[in-house]
Amino acid sequence: MNISHHPSEDLLLDYASGALGEAWSLAVATHLALCPGCRRVVSGMEALGGSMLDSIVPAPTSRNTLNAVMTRLDAMTERDAAVPAAPPADGHTPILPQPLRGYAGADADGLNWQRLGLGAYQMPIPTGDKGVTARLLRIPAGRPVPKHSHGGLELTLVLSGAFSDATGSYGRGDLQAADENLEHQPHAEPGEDCICLAITDAPLRFSSLAARMVQPLLGI
Repeated sequence: MNISHHPSEDLLLDYASGALGEAWSLAVATHLALCPGCRRVVSGMEALGGSMLDSIVPAPTSRNTLNAVMTRLDAMTERDAAVPAAPPADGHTPILPQPLRGYAGADADGLNWQRLGLGAYQMPIPTGDKGVTARLLRIPAGRPVPKHSHGGLELTLVLSGAFSDATGSYGRGDLQAADENLEHQPHAEPGEDCICLAITDAPLRFSSLAARMVQPLLGI
């Protein structure tokens, strides 16, 4: 696997420091599961952060602060336990690595995909982030996605197959970051359906009238 497109250093730093929301962190963590190079970068950032924390004189905290932190940790533990990860079959490399497989509840071939039309499917991934949507997308091999721009940030992580657009070609493990400045029409490359994890904080802006008409029904 040759990964060419990685998260920015700012995104990795926000992940390492815990500043990212749950959905964005899921995309970065899944990329890290596939990319040894970015894992080393994040490990270095975490080590540096730990060293800086060790040099800080601790300030007293109130009992209310401690209780709030413990309540949040308990909630995270309950959420993770509610969606058990499906163990991979012997000798089989899962399409969805952890932690994504745990969120989805199964590997790609065991999910309840929702039809989008034109052979495409989606699988919403629930997170605790308000205003941010996480979903798996499955685009048929050789087919395009309707041309669109973005109302905010979109992270797209390829998990199987590949897609290409004006910015390049993206295969398994590659992460594309798109914002309001990018208008594109990704094409799934021939030979294998393209399965991606897509994180968005605003609806897409489709160019075609037909896509805009069905957009409210699809929630994209």
